[in-house]
Amino acid sequence: MHRPSSTLCCLIFCLFTSHQAHGEFELRDAVECHPRAGLPRFTAKVESGETVRVAYLGGSITAAPGWRIQSRQWLQQQYPAATIEEIHAAIGGTGSGLGVFRLQRDALQHDPDLLFVEFAVNDGGTSPERIHQSMEGIVRQTWAANPNTDICFVYTLTQQMLSDLQSGKMPRAASAMEMLADHYSIPSIHFGVEVARLEAAGKLVFKAPKPADMNAEPMVFSSDGVHPHVETGHRVYTETIARSWPKIIDANQTTQPHSLGKPLRDDNWEQAKMVAIEPEMLSGDWTKLPSDHSLAKRFQRNMPELYQANGPGASLEFTFEGTNAGVFDILGPDGGEVRVQIDGNEFTRNRIDGYCTYHRMATLKVGAELEPGQHTVKIELTPTQLDKREILFERNQADFDAKPEKYQDQTWYASSLMLIGDLK
Repeated sequence: MHRPSSTLCCLIFCLFTSHQAHGEFELRDAVECHPRAGLPRFTAKVESGETVRVAYLGGSITAAPGWRIQSRQWLQQQYPAATIEEIHAAIGGTGSGLGVFRLQRDALQHDPDLLFVEFAVNDGGTSPERIHQSMEGIVRQTWAANPNTDICFVYTLTQQMLSDLQSGKMPRAASAMEMLADHYSIPSIHFGVEVARLEAAGKLVFKAPKPADMNAEPMVFSSDGVHPHVETGHRVYTETIARSWPKIIDANQTTQPHSLGKPLRDDNWEQAKMVAIEPEMLSGDWTKLPSDHSLAKRFQRNMPELYQANGPGASLEFTFEGTNAGVFDILGPDGGEVRVQIDGNEFTRNRIDGYCTYHRMATLKVGAELEPGQHTVKIELTPTQLDKREILFERNQADFDAKPEKYQDQTWYASSLMLIGDLK
């Protein structure tokens, strides 16, 4: 069972509380597959028996050993003369707002032939405008790096999304992504249409305890209303790809490179990037964690470098030209408070939250939608001794009582900068 991350849970909560108020945004009709311009460059390669790389960019549903692995295996069975290689670019509990920053490092540097993008669940509480900015950034970065890379949007679902789908509409995040898919002629597959149909027909239970017999009927889709079981829910997702594949293949056999053309939004995040932290940006007592450190080993795939602030006054300072900045960092039980200063403004943020009985990747937002220009940022670990028991959710306070030493330190772990713009 894939453990839900706090970010995902927060987003699901936002989705649930805002689900009834779609505002002026028009939901799209619930269609399982829109082939649009297909995947002709990818299919030409696999039909020729070449080696191809398939990148999977998404959240925890994609990170689980389910549809990601099953779909690669299915593709290999369909094209036995080809070699299908996987690029695992999924991080649990994260949406397109992080995906657009990490795209180059986690996916594009490996030169994918096909990029699956899965963020409809984790973007569930995000405004359509912000989804357009980040998702369009993903599309434009990909084709700027390699115009021969094909892209396919896939949409997963939560239990709260069933009502929209069963009324014939796509939920808000997928509807927003469909606008971009139309603009760029990107094929899309909604995994939830079949799930909603099976649930309405009494052939699927979306949320129930995991049965001893996974072949029992009706099938149990998940135990938490979000993460499908590999044997059931993920299998439905994979079968949806298989069912949609002939339509996508037949849509287009033209192998001309993709053209970016005019953007849907001029303020899209095409320029989003991860930037390495340089030693000269650090002041005070810092340690670059060695490769054999437990956290460094755990997060190595997504955080190749990790710095730890060892005491109050340890600071990270940089100047950039652009409109958006943040830090890819870690929240955890030993997290402390940091003070952020940007362009004369100041605020504090805790690097521990109610879920933090364990460490997880996170983002520290420093400045968003800034005026274009030069900005100076300083982030400093403060001497504040946080009341961590009170910060933890009530259900997690027993862990604090049992293991108080785990929460004793007040530190901060920083991996890299997230910029829309460039360092000065």
